[in-house]
Amino acid sequence: MFEFIYFRIDNIRFYAIFVDLPKGHSGATQAREWRHRMTNRSALILGATGGIGGAVMETLEARGWHVKALLRRPDAKLAGACERIAGDAMDPNAVAAAAKGADVIVHAVNPPGYRDWDKLVLPMLENTIAAARATGARIVLPGTVYNFGPDAFPTIDEEAPQRPLTRKGAIRVEMERRLRAAADAGDARVLIVRAGDYFGPNAANNWFSQGMIVAGKRPSIVRQPGLAGVGHQWAYLPDVAETMVRLLERPALPDFARFHMQGHWDPDGRQMAEAITVALGAPATPIRALAWWQLRLAAPFLVTARELMEMRYLWKVPLRLTNDRLVAALGTEPHTPLADAVRTTLAGLGCL
Repeated sequence: MFEFIYFRIDNIRFYAIFVDLPKGHSGATQAREWRHRMTNRSALILGATGGIGGAVMETLEARGWHVKALLRRPDAKLAGACERIAGDAMDPNAVAAAAKGADVIVHAVNPPGYRDWDKLVLPMLENTIAAARATGARIVLPGTVYNFGPDAFPTIDEEAPQRPLTRKGAIRVEMERRLRAAADAGDARVLIVRAGDYFGPNAANNWFSQGMIVAGKRPSIVRQPGLAGVGHQWAYLPDVAETMVRLLERPALPDFARFHMQGHWDPDGRQMAEAITVALGAPATPIRALAWWQLRLAAPFLVTARELMEMRYLWKVPLRLTNDRLVAALGTEPHTPLADAVRTTLAGLGCL
């Protein structure tokens, strides 16, 4: 037996087929329940002051979600007009209280300044898993390419082996393993969206704004971190956020769902640098290789320099995520043209 119905949300028509329905639970009932969830949607953001957390917040609010943010500093500057909740992601009680009533928990929190990853990252994730177990919320995790080692290069799909060479990569693999275990046990539902290096108008903690240019002033030089001729993958944060939200709004997302984004592929490692000079209106701006030797000298004394050096291998070889699964699910990947994305990013960072 099956029932075929359609319903409309935000002027978008959805179709659904329900097969082998339990006695007394009709397809129309399931449709009403899902429609209710979609019109009374609530999300908790952990890491709302960061680039991806802020971008997801803006996108959720634009699509009618009620958004809460757990903040160590309640007066922190945020991209959206959300409900602010004072608390720390390291406090399990604070996370559990903030997650009450949430349909989604966006786990976009990281230790500030890359400090104490081995001590903080996994406990914060366990707090999120516990809160999701109690509330039934789906966990959304922004994935990274740190998970992969050379055996997975150069083209990586969602089922590629995760055997990283770095400490940070091993922690990211363990994060995804724990999320998979929670989903398999029925304790949580999970969505992981993996993309390349982030850039965007409100994100100052990434390679674009720390390695290629300096946020807050007009660049006189653009740095190129990668080797000449080596491709590199970038991801525009508003596109990543839009992708996450579109997936969340699908009616039949698996309990454990993992997708890769194609983003912006720079085939020779120079395209992004040239796009910056064009957006500046100064194509003659010099493009020079990043002085890795300076980071190496600073690494023993500066945590950020040490963490950046650990990821240098990703600039020496091409690594490209494939998005076939994402396109099959959404029909297309949200994609802002590179020129527009770079111009908006530079303006947002105070560089124009």
